[in-house]
Amino acid sequence: MSRFIQSFNRREAEQNCLSLLQLCNTFSKLKQIHSHLLKSGLHNNPLVLTKFSTTCSELNNIDYAASFVFSKEAETHLYDTFLFNAIIRAYAQTNHTKQNAIFAYNRMLRYSIKPNKFTYPFLLKASAGLLGLNLGKQIHGAVVKYGFDTDLYVQNTTVHMYCCCAGGIEFARNMFDEMPKSSAVSWSAMIGGYVRFGRSTEAVELFRKMQFDGVRPDEITMVSVLSACADLGALELGKWVQRYIDKEGIPRSEELCNALIDMFAKCGDIDEAIEVFWNMNEKTIVSWTSVIVGLAMHGRGKEAVDFFDEMRGVGMKPDGVAFIGMLTACSHAGLVEQGCSYFDSMVNEFSIVPKIEHYGCMVDMFSRAGHLSKALEFVQEMPIEPNPVIWRSLIYGCRSHGELELSESISKRLIGDEPMHGSNYVLLSNVYAKMFKYEKKTKIRKVMEKKGIKKVPGCTMIELNNEIYEFVAGDKSHDQYEDIYKMVDEMGRAIKKAGFVATTSDVLLDIDEEDKEDTLNRHSEKLAIAFSLLNSPPRTMIRIVKNLRVCTDCHGATKFISKVYEREIVVRDRNRFHHFRDGLCSCKDFW
Repeated sequence: MSRFIQSFNRREAEQNCLSLLQLCNTFSKLKQIHSHLLKSGLHNNPLVLTKFSTTCSELNNIDYAASFVFSKEAETHLYDTFLFNAIIRAYAQTNHTKQNAIFAYNRMLRYSIKPNKFTYPFLLKASAGLLGLNLGKQIHGAVVKYGFDTDLYVQNTTVHMYCCCAGGIEFARNMFDEMPKSSAVSWSAMIGGYVRFGRSTEAVELFRKMQFDGVRPDEITMVSVLSACADLGALELGKWVQRYIDKEGIPRSEELCNALIDMFAKCGDIDEAIEVFWNMNEKTIVSWTSVIVGLAMHGRGKEAVDFFDEMRGVGMKPDGVAFIGMLTACSHAGLVEQGCSYFDSMVNEFSIVPKIEHYGCMVDMFSRAGHLSKALEFVQEMPIEPNPVIWRSLIYGCRSHGELELSESISKRLIGDEPMHGSNYVLLSNVYAKMFKYEKKTKIRKVMEKKGIKKVPGCTMIELNNEIYEFVAGDKSHDQYEDIYKMVDEMGRAIKKAGFVATTSDVLLDIDEEDKEDTLNRHSEKLAIAFSLLNSPPRTMIRIVKNLRVCTDCHGATKFISKVYEREIVVRDRNRFHHFRDGLCSCKDFW
């Protein structure tokens, strides 16, 4: 009878402690419960310790639980798989101590406690967060060893892990191809992996296969596909995704709406992005920032300023990303005084410590406006070391505003800092062209050849008739390449007749002027425009995406093409959008 009473009392104490933990919402209460469970003799009860660890995790203090559970006095032979899973899961969900999930797992094995199929998804998520491919492979090996490799949840998290680690995407695809794919989760993991590593074309191709196989995508899939569309500049596909979301009744969450805003802004339709924004029920800082950054990219600086002021008016506190958008907008719109004011406000009013991106925006703004002494002074007074991007902004500004000797000296400094970075040599070569120092320009080309340094090839993408086409300079891989080159030649004659004069100084090759013009005519954006003129109805808009800055010659040529062929041409280059219409470009300046 006494044993029965003792057993009843233990169960009652256990249930009482579990109830207290369920209601616990502060760390001070947790410490009181900790004392209670010690007095109640529950310090080795695995069920109570599991709940205790989970509660600590919810209060962002899993270390407190671990220090107790793994103390020297602990009778670990009483512990079970569920307790270890709770601790592993808690550490896997942290931002900075994910490695402790691995340590807990190793301790679990040392204590001869067998993992189950719920152990490995947490470990794989920790490995994904640590970006450790070799670690992930080891965990995958353990999954196979213990026979959990056929569990769909484990398979999905394994694909996700490989998709997060550099060098792991092919392992992910091999596993994805071999597993059952009835769940949208599997497809979302693989599509998201392709997007994460900039392989957006493959992400879109896989999404189309998902449609063909009849698997209904979920919100996470749609966010990834919209990110791929944004990367590719695939506006028509993005619009189709928007229609599909509405047709299938997929809830427009904040994240999905933000992805739509980002897609429309990066695909060149900033007005549609704004419409999506105003139709949102709840707008987050990400929503506001996406529109501000979008307006900045499109050169609509004054509207970005209005949006920013309205955001503050509704009580939304701007973050560092919002200020990057604002400073970029001021830079492209030539709003130097307002840009300085926003930078001061960021530091003094909102106590945001400027990052290298903020300093870069300020240098870019001063340089574009021709305030080169101010830009140089700003760089010299920065509390952090300027990066190559900042120096290049200063070089572009010096070159644009005639300070060629300063541009030359900074370019030489950059080559000293980054002797294998091709763009530094191209910058110096272009400076020498402006200075008419053609012998030095030729010498730069020879140095590049000797060191085996090559320019990053220009690449332009265009979406036409639900297909994405890619062109590189001098490309002859397209089925229509003969017609495309004939169209390029026709374009050249037409714009020359209209008054266009080629800018050959940026050509690095040591060839005569006529050959230089021919080289410029083979630039990837001109091939893409020629392809569009051949395959799209007259007077329709042309949208292209370039991986590099548009060169001076192509920028000038596109102005004339827009006028001669009566086309609006939207070009997204590495830095911003250019809207060409009737022989003019939306940008205030061009470097």
